Amino acid sequence: MGLTSHKVLALAVLFAVLVTAGTVRIWPRLARPTWTAVLGRLGTLMATQLALLAVIGLLANNYFAFYSSWDDLLGPGDDGPVEIRTKPDARHDGRVEPLGRVPVKGGGAVGREPGQAGEIQQVRIPGATTGLSTEGYVYLPPQYFRPEYAHRTFPVVIVTTGFPGDARNLVTRLNYPGAALRLLQSGRMQPTVLVMMRPSPAMPADTECEDVPGGPQSDRYFTEDVPRAVRASYRVSADPQAWGLMGNSTGGYCSLKLAMRHPEVFPTAVSLSGYYRAAEDATTGDLFRGSPQRRDDADLIRRLDRAPHPRVAVLLAGTREGDGDYLRQTEEFVAAVRAPMKVSFSMLRSGGHNFQTWERLLPSSLEWLSQQLKVPAGA
Repeated sequence: MGLTSHKVLALAVLFAVLVTAGTVRIWPRLARPTWTAVLGRLGTLMATQLALLAVIGLLANNYFAFYSSWDDLLGPGDDGPVEIRTKPDARHDGRVEPLGRVPVKGGGAVGREPGQAGEIQQVRIPGATTGLSTEGYVYLPPQYFRPEYAHRTFPVVIVTTGFPGDARNLVTRLNYPGAALRLLQSGRMQPTVLVMMRPSPAMPADTECEDVPGGPQSDRYFTEDVPRAVRASYRVSADPQAWGLMGNSTGGYCSLKLAMRHPEVFPTAVSLSGYYRAAEDATTGDLFRGSPQRRDDADLIRRLDRAPHPRVAVLLAGTREGDGDYLRQTEEFVAAVRAPMKVSFSMLRSGGHNFQTWERLLPSSLEWLSQQLKVPAGA
């Protein structure tokens, strides 16, 4: 049974009920002032609390989709990053590998034909140069399937989650396809291909979109392999002006960093509650192999003081209250930006570092991003 299956949750609830009922039933027998009775009381209290915590943890994980499987939660037991390899029978031509389809929900579109609602494909995106790969989702807008658009190419947005969130969050919790469809129907967004992914192609390690010396080359995966695979598999524009990045939390940091480092690939980016300095903890390991220069390069505020400002347009979206030090750091980043870089910001009065906040920020952020993407005439 999978980690997110209803059977696992039902068994956890049943176990919690039985343990609680058992504790109530046996408690009078444990009232004696003996050391065995004391240990019994401690044991039953611990069992009851652990059972209840398991139920709460499963409910939270099923809602937020932090981990999609037992392997995802527990990891393979290795100390270092896991190298993800393409299956032996998978294609080796650098194209996206289709794995299935997911219904589009939003804009009154449930169950409609692709020409009306678009299509969500579950895919594996291989890394031709890095050897990395990860699963994700591609949303193709309704126009992609209409005869009058048969010779048109479309702009692309690479969307990344927070860590260790599942790419499924972008479809089920934030519902990027539904939000894009509603904006498209109201004329506030141009038809755009969305490629929705995790920010690390080397799970369970958090690579922070870095090229780790002697380790996973995540920066190169996102800036070389992913665009190459998408261009080879879908009718999308090859012009960099038609490509953008967007993400929340770690995905927001990655979007901002990759655009600043590679403006020739991604000249536009949106960061939803993204931070400005690479995390360094047990999930990342030693990203920089002791190099102060690499560490400073991954600190985006310091980078603005040390490196030429790139010709990119970025949107920083978050909250003024409720998200720790986000406002202060964002103001520091904005104050450091100089031409030709352009920065816009969108601030809610209050809100935490969570899906509810990002759902509120999503429509206006997608609309802003769509206004920046340019597909050459006749393409």
